[in-house]
Amino acid sequence: MSLVASLGNAEADLYRARLLQISGQAEKAGEVYRTLFAREQFRGESALALANLARAAGDIAEARHWLRGASRFGFGDIAEQARLGLAELELASGNTEQAGKELAGMVGGYWAAIGYMNLASAFSVQDSNTSRALVALRVAIAMAKEDSEEKRRQSVLDRLHLQAGFFALQNGEQDKAIDFLEKVSLDGYQTPRALYLHGVALAEKGNYRAAMQSWHRAKKFPLAFAGVPEAWIGMGSGFDLAGYPGQAGEYWLAANAAFESEQATLSELERNIRQHGAYKALVQDARGKGIEWFLEDSLTLTQPRLGYLLLFLEQPDAQAAIRRMARFDALKQTLEQRQNDLEIYTGAMLKHRTGKQVEEVSQQILGLQNQHSQLQSQIEKLLAMGRPGARSDQLKELQEILASAKARRESLESRSAQYRGARSNQLARVRAFTAENEALRRQLADSRQAAAAALDQQALAFVAQQKNRLARARNRTGQQIAHLYEDLALEHLEGQR
Repeated sequence: MSLVASLGNAEADLYRARLLQISGQAEKAGEVYRTLFAREQFRGESALALANLARAAGDIAEARHWLRGASRFGFGDIAEQARLGLAELELASGNTEQAGKELAGMVGGYWAAIGYMNLASAFSVQDSNTSRALVALRVAIAMAKEDSEEKRRQSVLDRLHLQAGFFALQNGEQDKAIDFLEKVSLDGYQTPRALYLHGVALAEKGNYRAAMQSWHRAKKFPLAFAGVPEAWIGMGSGFDLAGYPGQAGEYWLAANAAFESEQATLSELERNIRQHGAYKALVQDARGKGIEWFLEDSLTLTQPRLGYLLLFLEQPDAQAAIRRMARFDALKQTLEQRQNDLEIYTGAMLKHRTGKQVEEVSQQILGLQNQHSQLQSQIEKLLAMGRPGARSDQLKELQEILASAKARRESLESRSAQYRGARSNQLARVRAFTAENEALRRQLADSRQAAAAALDQQALAFVAQQKNRLARARNRTGQQIAHLYEDLALEHLEGQR
């Protein structure tokens, strides 16, 4: 039976280890991964999973050991993720030179691009200027261009061009910043932040009109996106610097009203999280499909709730929490499908055990028994007859038939007993697996409930942060309006003298 036989294979063990891992049973998951690695089955996947478990536990030496194993035995993305992990361990210890050596062994593509982007971030922290960081970002851009997945490639390139533009702006290289920022797509997640920085670079060059055009485009996005509140404030500052204080005041007042309205939206989101849970309120209601934000098209970027989801996903802990919930739901669906398959299979076996074929076998045995009785009766009649010659020949023939019939009947009875025994054993195994599957479903439900509660707390803390962010933005516009009124009042007083 293929379904039951598949339980003992390596893929089922890997599936069980992943279930244990996402349900928080790291020690048990590690045991299964080690067994798989020792059996030389899914060695790359097992080693990478063990490395992640070790990193989560803070055991860097153990993590490095398993990452080396995943790099050696893994293929494709598994090996590349392992090499990236080794580079990240070096970056965490401040060893950028060794991290660069690890990255040099990677194949061009997504994972290499992420590695060099992280290296650029480390250089920006270590160095007083951003020259080395910009060099690393140029390498990252070259690596990203080799990614075969078009949407992911564009998303990574947008992040890299944005970061490069920001570093160039920090270095006072406005033209270089503008060149990088203009390469960011105009319909992606990074677009409003890039437009805001693009406006800053233009404003620093004294081109306020062009700067306000960039900021005007940025403020068309929901306020949840980074750069949008700053673009609203920037519009007022641009008019002020260009010598139009009246229009500057109007924009700052409009910004203040927009920020206040957005705070009300956040309060509603907070209520939904408390009532329905963060996964539904923040993830499922924001979109009706997967959570991989870098694969989404731009048409949904006008939804405010999606903006907060994407901003929330910038936090690694939030990504892990939502990914955990998504895996729980995927596993739940798989287990429910298996439960349904097992129930159908069990029903078919029970029907087969008491069905037409079994009935036919029983009828055959009964028929043979009747035939045996009839022949036995005929022999007894012949024995009572008085013609010895004829009686002897007929008796011999009937005895042979009787012996043959008996042998056939006994064979059928034996085969029928074996058949019933085999079917009973198979049915017992299926029922045992059904019980195990049901236990996994209960365990999964308990683990999902705990994960959902943890995600709710993270989401509520995030919403509180966003409220504070908008409160700070309102304070800034309030200060700008106050300064504007002070300047206008001073001008009025000077005009009366």
